[in-house]
Amino acid sequence: MDSFLGLLRIRVKHGVNLAVRDLGSSDPYVVITMGNQKLKTRVVKKNCNPVWNEELTLSITDLNVPINLTVFDKDTFTVDDKMGEARIDIQPYIASLKMGLQNLPKGCVVSRVQPSQNNCLADESCIVWDDGKLLQDMNLRLRNVESGEVTIQIEWIDVPGCRGLKTEDREAPRNRVKNRN
Repeated sequence: MDSFLGLLRIRVKHGVNLAVRDLGSSDPYVVITMGNQKLKTRVVKKNCNPVWNEELTLSITDLNVPINLTVFDKDTFTVDDKMGEARIDIQPYIASLKMGLQNLPKGCVVSRVQPSQNNCLADESCIVWDDGKLLQDMNLRLRNVESGEVTIQIEWIDVPGCRGLKTEDREAPRNRVKNRN
């Protein structure tokens, strides 16, 4: 437990405009990997805009180990086809967590992350305080494929007895925190 920091819950919400890998459609599922951990969603049959709404939880021991998301098309008689991949960048989220914020109004935007060459964001991603939890929604643009995005949400879970994250124990900087309308 000394090396264990906590858990990261990843809600795999839905896919948009995923690539066609079968006759006119695909049977997509998502695989999340981090180090030797590998988690999968269920397969959604014949749908290039699937809704998964599944929660996958990773055990975090090192914040620098990459988290990868890969979409596959389930095939019955051959190897499953890859439908794109993305890296989940949790560093901005972790930085917001370490601020040690508390008692903010519901829907308060703590930070905004812009799409760049260094992340797979399709558009701006907000880190939001929501009823005592810090959440980040991300629309991830899939790489190495002709089209497709996957929407996820991440949430940190502290586990009693583990090392946890060190916080700065201070109030929110007034110039960075804004209410989301």
